[in-house]
Amino acid sequence: MYTSLLVRYGEISLKGNNRPYFEDKLLDNMRRALGDLPPRRMRKTFGRVFVDLHDDLEAVARRLQRVFGIVSMSPVATAPLEMEAIKKAALAVLKDSPGTTFKVQTQRPNKRFPLASPEVNRQLGAYLLTHSQGQKVDVHHPDRIIHVEIRDEGAYIYSRIIPGPGGLPVGVTGRGLLLISGGIDSPVAGYMGMKRGLELTALHFHSFPFTSERSKEKVIDLCRVLAGYSGPFRLVVAPFTNIQKAIRQHCPEEFYVTIMRRIMFRIAGAVAAKEEALAILTGESLGQVASQTLQSMAVINKVVDLPVLRPLVAWDKSEIIEVARRIGTYDISIRPYEDCCTLFVPKHPATKPPLARVEAAERNLAVAELVEECLASLEILTVEPEDTGL
Repeated sequence: MYTSLLVRYGEISLKGNNRPYFEDKLLDNMRRALGDLPPRRMRKTFGRVFVDLHDDLEAVARRLQRVFGIVSMSPVATAPLEMEAIKKAALAVLKDSPGTTFKVQTQRPNKRFPLASPEVNRQLGAYLLTHSQGQKVDVHHPDRIIHVEIRDEGAYIYSRIIPGPGGLPVGVTGRGLLLISGGIDSPVAGYMGMKRGLELTALHFHSFPFTSERSKEKVIDLCRVLAGYSGPFRLVVAPFTNIQKAIRQHCPEEFYVTIMRRIMFRIAGAVAAKEEALAILTGESLGQVASQTLQSMAVINKVVDLPVLRPLVAWDKSEIIEVARRIGTYDISIRPYEDCCTLFVPKHPATKPPLARVEAAERNLAVAELVEECLASLEILTVEPEDTGL
């Protein structure tokens, strides 16, 4: 019955002269998402995309629900521009939709069609009432709406609306470097960055043997989930053990976290340059832990010239957990394997670290040599999506 999937997008339609670029990127991402399914035609028209179906509606919809830029989708039945054919298609859609009340809502971009929208509504409503059992018209609070679009090439009829993730197509706003720890927050920050059109490279700091190989596997699994929304991406694993040992041996305990984060950001800046990333993303939320006070963030930011994006800066922990559950990262994040950020945490970390004292403490370290040693030993992985089709 359903011959195609009507895909709607939101912000893209407001992009003016850049709109074709955004639309083409969206179509590229949709094709990639459907790559393991049979080839099919996609038609772009009036702010919509029609995707041909081959009796595989649920498989197509499930994949496209992970493509940023898509606001919603509807499986549509098609009919020639004849009222009898439109009536039969509308009846089939009605019978396929649960509920006992309905209303008909018509749009008529094709002004050559002889009937105005109210007349189409009236004729279809009467037909559906007389050809279905137990159905009533309710124009105010119907169980479902039978939508009819009269276009130049034919009529499209649908009722079901499947939500999409919204946002912008991945890749339209550039590349960002995500600092991913293995906790709950950073994967959600990566998801939100992709939702705003960023293509990601991920950077993970690994402190073997203080952290196990299972903690690294956890991060890879998190990246697989994120890759399900963007396609394959690169994960850079940076050895951090020697740096943490040096900090613990030579720096005041209260500044462990601040100095550790500053060195991480130096390494991130160098990796970002190699990856042609224009920003660093973190999962920090203002005031959540000692290193996430405004004063700490300011001191840590001093070592990089790139913008540091913190998509979760104003989120409560409960909000972060809610999104983590929804996108499929929460159960992985809570696996009981420590990451390097949870090691060597002092009992009383500085929440308002003075920049001058932090810089003085860093002079006890061979910072440049430690950074270069780390950069010379990076491990670079390509992470594929957890599901097929992306």
